[in-house]
Amino acid sequence: MVELAGIIILGILAQWVAWKFKIPAILPLILIGLLVGPLSTFMSEDGNQWLQPIWNGEKGLFPGQNLFYFVSLAVGIILFEGGLTLKRGEISKVGSVIGKLISIGAAITFIGAGIAAYYIFGLSWRISFLFSALIIVTGPTVITPILRNIPLKKDVAAVLRWEGILIDPIGALVAVLVYEFISVEGDSGYTKQALLDFGKIILIGMAFGISAGYALYFSIKKKLVPHYLSNVVSLSMVMAVFVISDLFAHESGLLAVVVMGMFLGNSDLPSLKELLYFKESLSVLLVSILFILLAANISVEDLLLVYNWKTAILLAIVIFVLRPLTVFASTTGSSLKTNEKLFISWVGPRGIVAAGISSLFGTQLVSKGVVGAEYITPLVFAVVLVTVILNATTARLMAGWLGVYLKKSEGIIMVGASKVSRLIATYLHKNNRHVVLVDSNQLNINRAKELGLEAFTANIYADELTDNIELNDVGYLLAMTGSDEINKQAINRFGNIFGENGTFRLMTSEEMRQRQNLSAKELFSYTHDYTRFTQVAQDFPSIQEIPVGNHNQFLRVLNIIGENENAIPLFLKRPDGFLDLITAPAEIEVETGSSLVYLGKPMDFEDVVNATRTENEGKTQK
Repeated sequence: MVELAGIIILGILAQWVAWKFKIPAILPLILIGLLVGPLSTFMSEDGNQWLQPIWNGEKGLFPGQNLFYFVSLAVGIILFEGGLTLKRGEISKVGSVIGKLISIGAAITFIGAGIAAYYIFGLSWRISFLFSALIIVTGPTVITPILRNIPLKKDVAAVLRWEGILIDPIGALVAVLVYEFISVEGDSGYTKQALLDFGKIILIGMAFGISAGYALYFSIKKKLVPHYLSNVVSLSMVMAVFVISDLFAHESGLLAVVVMGMFLGNSDLPSLKELLYFKESLSVLLVSILFILLAANISVEDLLLVYNWKTAILLAIVIFVLRPLTVFASTTGSSLKTNEKLFISWVGPRGIVAAGISSLFGTQLVSKGVVGAEYITPLVFAVVLVTVILNATTARLMAGWLGVYLKKSEGIIMVGASKVSRLIATYLHKNNRHVVLVDSNQLNINRAKELGLEAFTANIYADELTDNIELNDVGYLLAMTGSDEINKQAINRFGNIFGENGTFRLMTSEEMRQRQNLSAKELFSYTHDYTRFTQVAQDFPSIQEIPVGNHNQFLRVLNIIGENENAIPLFLKRPDGFLDLITAPAEIEVETGSSLVYLGKPMDFEDVVNATRTENEGKTQK
């Protein structure tokens, strides 16, 4: 009981340490596992490990094959979540660079690492290529913490983020297929029966995965399962399809759950977002327990097995040869510059899927007596540890040295994608400003996307925004929802992350009633709240520009707009096209050729323009 409780406590502690110091969680998890596992033998009085995952005499957690069964189910659930995130539409829209990285790049890593492992360690071709399949993946859980606080150029951040998201399930699928082939091939060689057994595994795994995915989709869609049970029913279905598929064709369960996840991830399942939240929370707990157990299960002999110059050479080839080769081959003809390609080449940490599946496959193949299988787990763990430590400690330094830092954070994130927000965002987008709309209302997001705007569904009470490294260029936060509470929550929670240059919100209904005594410096408008913004956008859904040649003219036009209930001042557009938010009119410097931008009714400012022009001419004559 003490050991089990200790694993959970240490696992969550490791997750907190990862969050606090903004490092991948897999790093403290594996280090803690090694500390309480093989390394503890050097510190304990009797020479035994503090934590023994497999029952040995009077001490241990899992007797017999139970550890393998637990790891199998845990990895199955993690892979199911990975399958949920792999969407056909995302692959088609991310561009040719990422498409090549997850296809050509993955193939280069697979072939190159397999050949290297074969010649350096003298392993069999099948074990060598299982190792190479396992290290294809990077994964968002290791990429995001490393890059979260590095203000990268948008294209670089996008490539790294999407590669991590998409390569995870693809790499897992490749590793599963290679493992299945090794399992059926055995010592009999590449026989006709081995190929037939391999085909049987693929066929049954895909059939059960698609069938179970459709059954769950149908049950939830037709409301045969109550809403409050949908998440736990999904979990039970994942376990059921894993076990049943494995009964029909041994080792087909992992493939079945990956296919099931991919099927559901590409469906219009109404509760998909909630299912992802649930699986993400469950995966955090499972990963926390799993990696301490797996690291603790590595013996001192396993560590010594790879503690030599051969491992150093293999790691050098993977990090300094294969990774740059995959990036440069995949980015040929792209708009990425050489320094950007070099940085992407440097950042390639392996993650949770690689470590988890390697332990599962390595343990199983060793129990079957497959020659060389004992190298799988320690070699993959070595790649994971070295790449994570290397990237976590040097990514910021390399970004500065290679010059891929974003010089200015001028992007704008708008919380709320109502009609008002979409009007303003469309204008910003047409004026070459990076703007992102965020809303929990899927209908609003869909309408924004139809206008060609960048928008995504997110809950400001969750961590989705902070995990999105493509928002590194955002320096302004506009809270534009109809809820005063949500607007203030957005400012308080994300202001220090996305509000480098300013955070602004709509005034509350109470502030609207006391407009004469306003002191809030973060208000987007001192004359209109959400209701009035909405009314103006409904009656006059267009954004106007009026030329203002100097500060006096700007203030006069601003005063006229402010007195009109059907117009709302928004920005000052400078001669170079840059847009300034109007927060302190008296302090704004107005250049010749500027324009005042407002939402609402078109108005005639000719008298103001002429009067100011005459005034300027008089000053010039004097």
